Amino acid sequence: MKVTLWGTRGSLATPGAATTRYGGNTSCASVYGPDGTVLVLDAGTGIRPLGMTLPRSLRRVDICLTHLHLDHIQGLGFFAPLYNPAVEVHIWGPASTTLSLRDRLMRYLSPPLFPVRLRELPCQLSLHETPCADFTIGEFRIASALICHPGPTVGYRITTADATLAYVTDHEPALGVPEFPMGGEWTSGYDLAAEADLLIHDAQYSSEEYAQYVGWGHSSLQHAIAFAALARVQHVVLFHHDPGHTDQDIDRLTSEAIAATRPTCAVTPGAEGCVFELGSR
Repeated sequence: MKVTLWGTRGSLATPGAATTRYGGNTSCASVYGPDGTVLVLDAGTGIRPLGMTLPRSLRRVDICLTHLHLDHIQGLGFFAPLYNPAVEVHIWGPASTTLSLRDRLMRYLSPPLFPVRLRELPCQLSLHETPCADFTIGEFRIASALICHPGPTVGYRITTADATLAYVTDHEPALGVPEFPMGGEWTSGYDLAAEADLLIHDAQYSSEEYAQYVGWGHSSLQHAIAFAALARVQHVVLFHHDPGHTDQDIDRLTSEAIAATRPTCAVTPGAEGCVFELGSR
């Protein structure tokens, strides 16, 4: 599978000279399968440029939303396939205890927040609620599970015959733990990430910042690397960068976290445009 990052910022889009290398768009990644299946992970502002690159011959695209905080859905209304009657768009994401996924999305895709209502989109739209039983999209086998973040939030495990991707953001696996990490059976998101080839994981805070924001649903860089080690992943991509962190800050914080944790896996700070090829094909 081919994984491309289109938005790596958390909380708020931050375009500008200080964020050009790692990017200012909020969370979005694309996953292309070996047989051409297109999967989109989250619909932050990065989904708009992604939509502009999709082939005109595309007839189906699936969007897997982790949760419905604004930084993960703000770009949804600007995703080109939503306005093409020839395209099936399937959106997967969590309901709440009181509202369906459709009702939750309608809060954003309706005036006064957005001029086009969900029901007015001309694409062939289908909505699917997660977490749910494992499901298949083309050559992808997908598992979903609730993870530790305020409000209903899920992570995804995406598998082909020869590769596994875990997408686990936003996520705070260290919350309430006296010493992190503990065993996998006690750790949020562990089953999603276990032995993945590539893990894309929340790493919003430095260790000092995390102490001020315990319970906000995000990880420090060191916690993200420790989680990756616990799950025995091959490669972790640090994701959901804080909007207050410049490119230089991310360079420094990544170096400090690697020095402090001595990771056994590859560690890459996520940048817009990064491409990861997984599997022998």
